[in-house]
Amino acid sequence: MIAMQEELNQSERSEECELVPRPSNQSVIGTRWVFRNKMDENGIFIRNKARLVAQSFNQEEGIDYEETFAPIARLEAIRMLLAFACFEDFVLYQMNVKNAFLNSFINEKVYVEQPSGFQSFNFPNHVFKLKKTRYGLKQAPKACYKD
Repeated sequence: MIAMQEELNQSERSEECELVPRPSNQSVIGTRWVFRNKMDENGIFIRNKARLVAQSFNQEEGIDYEETFAPIARLEAIRMLLAFACFEDFVLYQMNVKNAFLNSFINEKVYVEQPSGFQSFNFPNHVFKLKKTRYGLKQAPKACYKD
């Protein structure tokens, strides 16, 4: 429960979505929790991690989104980059962005359900209108790559 509350608090702080009345002419995507136990390098439990993801399997192309995108680096491109960097004495840095999908703004109107057990007391029938992408959305990779 604490991990789920931390995830919702982080979502509120980063202004990922806003609570709005349920639209009558647009589909609403469900949400679900994904849980993970975080371990240290010795395999000892550190803490629980919860992530709220969109259930995009019910999104329909042409209705809920226009196209999908998968940014994949081919091995040949990476080899070429490394060879060129060595030739020109460039310094390369590796970066792992854990929340890359959660920082990109989306252009479409996307509505998701409030998570089960965490509905607003004052507005239980409202839904979230997303301002930023969320894991599980079909639009997330394209919006992430565009930024």
